[in-house]
Amino acid sequence: MTNYTDAELEAMLADLESDRAERKESFSGDVPTKVREAVCAFANDLPGHRKAGVVFVGARDRTGEASGLQITDELLLRLADIKTDGNIVPPPSMTVAKRALRGGEMAVIIVEPSDSPPVRFRGRVHIRIGPRRGIASAQDERILTEKRKAGDSPFDIHPLRSATLADLDRVRFENDYLPAAFAPDVLEANDRTLEQRLAVTKMVDGADTAVPTVLGILTLGKSTRDFIPGAYIQFLRIGGQSLGDPVTDELAVDGAISEVIRRIDDKLESHNRTAVNITAGPREERRSLYPISALQQLVRNAVMHRTYEATHAPVRVYWYDDRIEISNPGGPFGIVSIENFGQPGVADYRNPNLAEAMRVFGFVQRFGFGLAIARRALAENGNPPLELDVQSSHVTVAVRAAPQPAP
Repeated sequence: MTNYTDAELEAMLADLESDRAERKESFSGDVPTKVREAVCAFANDLPGHRKAGVVFVGARDRTGEASGLQITDELLLRLADIKTDGNIVPPPSMTVAKRALRGGEMAVIIVEPSDSPPVRFRGRVHIRIGPRRGIASAQDERILTEKRKAGDSPFDIHPLRSATLADLDRVRFENDYLPAAFAPDVLEANDRTLEQRLAVTKMVDGADTAVPTVLGILTLGKSTRDFIPGAYIQFLRIGGQSLGDPVTDELAVDGAISEVIRRIDDKLESHNRTAVNITAGPREERRSLYPISALQQLVRNAVMHRTYEATHAPVRVYWYDDRIEISNPGGPFGIVSIENFGQPGVADYRNPNLAEAMRVFGFVQRFGFGLAIARRALAENGNPPLELDVQSSHVTVAVRAAPQPAP
């Protein structure tokens, strides 16, 4: 990550025509939206600086001097939330810090150029045009797509040379994905070809070649496992507490990612059980074995963060009489390690573009909050704490059943 010195930051503050700096006097009114647009634009790095852009909060726009804004811990947390609130996808690589510059304190957001452009804020691709921000044209988006192809892109947008456009579900793309991914006015003004739209959304490697990517097959594939054999969830209901006990129900859940999530949700709900106690007090007491919201978060985390490269292993959901174990191939990634796995605020993305697609479909609302949401739901339902087994090659989470009220 870039760590600018005070002298470098003050030089950027003083250069009022710079396309690598933006200044905001406060963080109120429409400023939070404009700051997110700036972060998106810096992440796209259309000019190709290959240097981090900076948003200064608490700086006067016309002079670069400190505005006198109080830089509180609450403000810094609100700014840090820009990375994970799900509005900018793929999530930007950025840091937030309080710095003493040009006569006062400022909040400094340093945004690294994305290696997986185009980056969008609420369905729009924002870019820098000199010292101003703007919306990317079709040509700008093509340039950003080419930059992505030229870089060391994540595996989830690598092309699958054996696949063709015929292997992608066009109806799903046009009726489900596009309306959820882009603002209505953007779609209405869209004069791009199908291949161009697929390329902009990273479903194919480019408009000219139109070879489906891993993301395209996972998201729109008609026969996903023909190209990615491990792209499914293996569900087992085991009548006992160990793997050798009888299997009472099983299902291999495969297909496009939206179908996989919906089908596994149905399977989890069908096996969950709610006990009712009508004698404990004036109101009946109901408690499920497991809060469905926690199970959904954990399964979706497994699908999102697993490795799809060089393995045929599925995500495994094994439901025992006393617990549920959810296991995915692929251990910690990036800044996440075995030691810090699951700690609040520590998140990285093996499949950033798949994460974006899952957010588009509504399966993810905020990035990096899955475990926290699951833990809270388990505590509220009376389940024991989540158990984590984190290895270099896989991650397994175990959820213990909640004690049931006496009849």
